[in-house]
Amino acid sequence: MNLGAPEIILILVALVLLFGAKKLPDLARGVGRSLRIFKAETSKMNDEDDDKPTVVQAQPEAQQQPAAPQQLQAAAPAPEPSADEQARRLEEQAAKLRASAQADKRP
Repeated sequence: MNLGAPEIILILVALVLLFGAKKLPDLARGVGRSLRIFKAETSKMNDEDDDKPTVVQAQPEAQQQPAAPQQLQAAAPAPEPSADEQARRLEEQAAKLRASAQADKRP
């Protein structure tokens, strides 16, 4: 469908007659807000689909070692663990970090 200048002018005149000149700016503002909200929500949905939760364990640079072949295989994509499984793993990692921090404090 190809709209030229006369068709657009006719549409604008019809809108002014239907809604009145006072309500058109409010109508345009509402449509603009709705489009911005819709765009933000769709981009959030796309971001959620692209993002996968990752857990990174921080280590001092002196203690970092190259990954062993078994660790590289473990890094391969696996099915998403349940929330309980993720919580258990995080608790284990936190306990290991606390233990290593306490070991570092002792002479």
